[in-house]
Amino acid sequence: MASLKEVRNRIVSVSSTQQITKAMKMVSAAKLRRSQDAIMRMRPYAQRLSGILTNLSSMTEGAVDNQYAQKRDVNSVLIIAVTSDRGLAGAFNSNIVKGVMSLIQSKYSAQFDAGRVTILTIGRKGNDAFKKRGMNVISDYANLFGTLTFDEVRTAAERAMAGFVNREFDQVDLVYNEFKNVATQIVRQEQFLPIEEKPAEEVDASAMLVDYTFEPSKEEIILELIPKSLKIQVYKAVLESNASEHGARMTAMDKATENAGELIKELKLTYNRTRQAAITKEILEIVGGAEALAAK
Repeated sequence: MASLKEVRNRIVSVSSTQQITKAMKMVSAAKLRRSQDAIMRMRPYAQRLSGILTNLSSMTEGAVDNQYAQKRDVNSVLIIAVTSDRGLAGAFNSNIVKGVMSLIQSKYSAQFDAGRVTILTIGRKGNDAFKKRGMNVISDYANLFGTLTFDEVRTAAERAMAGFVNREFDQVDLVYNEFKNVATQIVRQEQFLPIEEKPAEEVDASAMLVDYTFEPSKEEIILELIPKSLKIQVYKAVLESNASEHGARMTAMDKATENAGELIKELKLTYNRTRQAAITKEILEIVGGAEALAAK
């Protein structure tokens, strides 16, 4: 049985840990509110921009030479993996790593065996995890989450877009955590490039029936909107991941605080039992000594 001093030291240690996890939970809760507001504002904008682009594309009937929609044989692949810079967020980062590995196994096993799968990591944790696995990693996009802005994320999107246009990569996929609520984050695997055309039944027919006057031409508008829409898509994924990270960390720290509380209760019970056993032993020794003196 552990000594009273050892149990007392463990109680102090666990209590300190509990205070840290409680503080981290409160910090994550504050950050979550801001990041949740940001993604809620971005979602309608991104959806509306995508809808406008789809409707304009359907009106041109393929007249626009869209370099981001060119489909070719997939010999080399780029996967954009969005993780966090810090840990202590439960399975948040490991789920992205598993999602990327699952995507490679299911779709790109031949390209992976040939060494033609590259990972563009946004977030230090993903960078470290994939480098440990000996994979080809583009890792210039850590430390974005401290002051998360569109301009910081735009460079990552432009790197992927340039790689596709220059035929460095034949397909680009995006893997990230979508924010659903504080306790739930969904790993999403989306094709980023080439752009997938929506089926005709999904196009907003009412928008096509309206006679608009375009200035400049529809073709020029489309060519201007496509790069912007792609960058917004990556920015939205990073905002989703940022909100998911704070939700996951808040949940993890809440659970850690509860576990610390349970452990403190058990340690206090052990401490009291150990103390009671020590007192009982001392009393027995005193009684035994008194009886021995009386017998003499």
